[in-house]
Amino acid sequence: MKNIILSISSGLLLAVSWPTYGFPLFLFFGFIPLLLAEYNIRNNKYSKSQVFGLAYLTFFIWNIITTWWIYNSSAFGMWFAEIVNTLLMALVFLTYHSIAKRTSFTVGSIFLVSFWMSFEYFHLQWQFSWPWLNLGNGFASFTSWIQWYEFTGTFGGTLWVWIVNIGVFKSILLFKQHRDNTIIYRAAVRNGVIIIIPILISLILLKTYKETGKDIEVVLLQPNINPYTEKYNTTDSRIAVLLDSLATKAITPKTNFIIGPETVFADNNRLTNFPFSTAKKTAENILKDYPKLHFLSGISLVDVFNDPAKIRTQTNTYKKGVYYDDYNSAFFVRPNGSSELYHKSKLVVGIENFPYQSILKPILGDVMIDLGGTVAKKTTQEDREVFFTKDSIGVGTMICYESIYGEFSTGYIRNKADFLAIITNDAWWDNTQGHKQHLSYAKLRAIETRRSVARSANTGISAIINQTGNIVSSLGYEKQGALRGTLKTNDTITFYVKAGNYLARIAIFLSLFIFLFAVTKRRKKI
Repeated sequence: MKNIILSISSGLLLAVSWPTYGFPLFLFFGFIPLLLAEYNIRNNKYSKSQVFGLAYLTFFIWNIITTWWIYNSSAFGMWFAEIVNTLLMALVFLTYHSIAKRTSFTVGSIFLVSFWMSFEYFHLQWQFSWPWLNLGNGFASFTSWIQWYEFTGTFGGTLWVWIVNIGVFKSILLFKQHRDNTIIYRAAVRNGVIIIIPILISLILLKTYKETGKDIEVVLLQPNINPYTEKYNTTDSRIAVLLDSLATKAITPKTNFIIGPETVFADNNRLTNFPFSTAKKTAENILKDYPKLHFLSGISLVDVFNDPAKIRTQTNTYKKGVYYDDYNSAFFVRPNGSSELYHKSKLVVGIENFPYQSILKPILGDVMIDLGGTVAKKTTQEDREVFFTKDSIGVGTMICYESIYGEFSTGYIRNKADFLAIITNDAWWDNTQGHKQHLSYAKLRAIETRRSVARSANTGISAIINQTGNIVSSLGYEKQGALRGTLKTNDTITFYVKAGNYLARIAIFLSLFIFLFAVTKRRKKI
């Protein structure tokens, strides 16, 4: 019973630390009860099953409290996400348990930190990707603590959390062994310094950071169309009238960009017919009286063909001999009428991609895991497209889910993006922590890249975020309107943009080395 209480305590501590309702200080202590429970049963004959059960309980509590809102789009999708993500986390902890039994405390601890970071990196890469609860994301509501993410990315936050947890855990074990109060005093000072120093460095960076670059005025459109009852029952013509009305009221002669949300045009648009589409004509109509103005928004596109040579792994079959690629895209229109497209490339599991199709399709057929929205296999592109104005201002456009991937977003910066746009539709989860957390993660991208972010959401929250991750202005959830504001461009390259997730790559090497060392050495005597 004692270990179960410890396990529950860890789950609750991790949950109450999470954005946007929580306080991230609890992250520094969230794993300690679970670590104590594992240590209590480490030499037990049945320790593996007990540790797995306790870890599963901890991580299930954390997952269900922080991401239960998936239920609003799909009950099955929510349970699938909670159960599988919890399972992966528990397996990581169980692997640590096996290694810790074979190695010293220091080596086992290094393995735990490294292996957890490796797991987070893996969660950014594979086709069942769900990095929502990567530990570094936990500071998204307290950006004044993490300005140094421009050097480390979110993996710096993960490392920070684990260093403190391991440090406190070790001090508790030493105190239990020696019963010396000075151990507690020294541990409090040491771990307090480890927490405070990065925060002080961050505050200095925040205080001394000066936004540089050109001021540009943007207008963010928020049409507030209900995705369940309106979106796919509304014609592009009606959308055009609404967007034109919202934009016209907010545009000034100084406005450089109008930015609309993800898939706002969704009326069976053919890729080959885009130059003649309602979406492009709407943009051209809005731009015609404003020579400095550019239009950026989302659109659903379909490319239908019957040439088998064009079939890709993401291609859908309409009927025998007829195939189609389905795109979730951003389109960009300049004052002279020239246009470009970018196709979303980080896809939501189940809604937009069929993970490991070659393996699972023979077993499951065309079954998709519905996490909300329209179930379809989307087609992606390799490069991070940057749209350039006639004045060579580059905007990198992330579509919805793409904005939670730090290293992915650096591709836009390397392709000369001067600021970032996020176009999204956050209405699937209703007015819950889902859309609030999604907004808070956008602030991390601003810090990592030192790029301002213009975020247009169909159903809130649209926002302008500056280069330090501070929300300058926003338009609330379920409010229809247009948000006008000014942001600064930037062409400097941060260390994180250059190096990417280097901390995770080091962690992968360390965890693999320690794992091989542990399984090949003779088990230590107890």
